[in-house]
Amino acid sequence: MAEQAQQRGLLISPWLLILLGQIALTVGFLGLWEIAIRAEWLPVYLYGQPSGIAKKFVTLLADGTLVQSTLVTGLESLIGFVIGCFFGSVAGLGLWLTPRLALMLRPFIVAANGLPKIALAPLIIVWFGIGIESKIAIAAIITFIVSLMTAYSGAQEVDQDLIRLMRSLGATRWQTFRKIVAPATMPWIISGLRLNVGFALIGAVVGEYIAAKQGLGYLVYYAGTLYDLNAVWVGLFALMLLALVLDYSVTLLERWLSY
Repeated sequence: MAEQAQQRGLLISPWLLILLGQIALTVGFLGLWEIAIRAEWLPVYLYGQPSGIAKKFVTLLADGTLVQSTLVTGLESLIGFVIGCFFGSVAGLGLWLTPRLALMLRPFIVAANGLPKIALAPLIIVWFGIGIESKIAIAAIITFIVSLMTAYSGAQEVDQDLIRLMRSLGATRWQTFRKIVAPATMPWIISGLRLNVGFALIGAVVGEYIAAKQGLGYLVYYAGTLYDLNAVWVGLFALMLLALVLDYSVTLLERWLSY
């Protein structure tokens, strides 16, 4: 029993040390920030103040503004993320099944990938309005392109010897895709999902910057126009929390797919 307890302690302690280290870094950074403001080394009107951010957090949380803004941006990002990643991954894998179509579409895909998708935001808002639909569309378009590129690139990197072996055994292209290409491409798709966490939030927030009446992007933008740096930081920290939640969701999906 003592040996088992000791083994469990050894398994837990590294994670506990990492958590304690992360907490120490956060507290230390915020403490130095607070000291710098109180000592007037940094102007509070330019950088905000941790104690002021905490007070603003409580205020925005109490009146429901922070919760509502976080839910709106989170919903926009999540829906756009799911739509863009799903259809982008399917399209990228589908291009492997249709190599001639892939060759025809290649210059258009390269051009779309090189285009700053944020530049489409004003046009999308004109099409979809200033509601939640336009922010979902922006997030979906950005994540679609990334997922398409990563899925197609992953399919192209599959071991050609395995593909030739399947063909020599009489397998059809669909059978080869289902048994070899799709499973081998999953790590690429998961990597694309992790990249798209940030892109989905960017799409939603930029849309809220341009035209919105709610959301964390609107909160940050409006607070910035009032030079309320503490409220700006509250919005930014909420966006960071959303990013962590989405990334953890991708981790859970990866674990589920690995079983």
